[in-house]
Amino acid sequence: MNPAAPHILFFEPDPHGHTREWIEHLCHFAENERPDWRITFAVAQELARNIPPDDRFAVAPLSTRASRLCLSPSLPVSGFSRWWALRNHLKKSGADHGLVLCLDHLSLPLALGFGFGGASASGVLFRPSTHYRELDPSAPPTLKERIRDLRKRILYGLMLRNRALRKVLSLDPYFPSHAVRAFSRGDKVAPLADPVFPLPAGQDAAGPSDGRMVFLLFGALAARKGVLVLLAALREIDAETARGIAVVIAGRVDPAIRATVEDAVACLRRDQPTLHLTFEDRRLPADELATLVRRCDVVLAPYQRFVGSSGVLLWAANASKPVITQSYGLVGKLCRENGLGLAVDTSEPRVLANAIETAAAGIAENFSIECTARFAGNRTPRHFAATLFDAARADTEPSHRGERTVASSPHTGHASPYR
Repeated sequence: MNPAAPHILFFEPDPHGHTREWIEHLCHFAENERPDWRITFAVAQELARNIPPDDRFAVAPLSTRASRLCLSPSLPVSGFSRWWALRNHLKKSGADHGLVLCLDHLSLPLALGFGFGGASASGVLFRPSTHYRELDPSAPPTLKERIRDLRKRILYGLMLRNRALRKVLSLDPYFPSHAVRAFSRGDKVAPLADPVFPLPAGQDAAGPSDGRMVFLLFGALAARKGVLVLLAALREIDAETARGIAVVIAGRVDPAIRATVEDAVACLRRDQPTLHLTFEDRRLPADELATLVRRCDVVLAPYQRFVGSSGVLLWAANASKPVITQSYGLVGKLCRENGLGLAVDTSEPRVLANAIETAAAGIAENFSIECTARFAGNRTPRHFAATLFDAARADTEPSHRGERTVASSPHTGHASPYR
């Protein structure tokens, strides 16, 4: 192993969401295009088990206690726990630069000027929302959203001044230009395209044998994903539409709303007996999910004023399926500008029901297979991984490594978990 090679550390304590796919992209890119780089993964234990064996990959699973603190529902607790864990892993590993796969939780300690013991870091910002009024001026924010965005404006402005933070990669392509206008160091913010993961092999059947149009809602079924509003909307669709569609709801239901969802499903089956409803309360493997996406006619993403990007849009675009989704925020903007389907006020069951009726009638409003192909084609795993590695490049020159190693680690007397 070349001791002069760049050494970067990827940090992620949350095993859920699409970080598992992200790490797969990063490993593949490192193996094929950065063979001289040294990589350390300080990640959740579930993620660590999926990292392929490689002499250049040092894997340090976070302890159970550290993971619990990093995933605390209290934002200050999770923020300072992630900062402390990242700082310690940078010291232990001797890495030059840390790449945080979810930077949002670190905004408070970074805003307060906390550093990493001489190392530097960059990260992926998932949920910027301070610019949402620019995305859709016709949708005024609620009081709660105004307070949220005021807090973010203060934290972002201070965070970007922190010298230990070198680059912020935004999954929202509209945020970087806003950051340049709104913050004194907004030039640190650059776009990062969320990658489209190739659909696993699966059956390509066209749908149910009775010719119904299939609507699919999938993923982690929490209240903010709109499962309850969808069930209410389906009770309001007209009888003719109900006879001509099938609705598949597949994914693990949030335990906090499971009883409410089960009651709503029972009511829907009673009130719409001609509607074909399939309800699967379980986590689906990727190949089974790919089959469902291929078989469906419309993908449902009825988020409830959700902030951030959506993997559901990417799955749908990759399979050339139209979506029905929220008009709010980034998801609505991407849907409108890229011809992905219908963007409506999904918080209103009647509005959502109207959108389902429109789609069932075969009206392809704001949907283009050519547009979805361009949308998906510009978001390759290679481009995603290359952007992350390039973010660390400026801080992996020998001069930076020399500065970094001056700081001694308080853990040098302990056995290192890194190999």
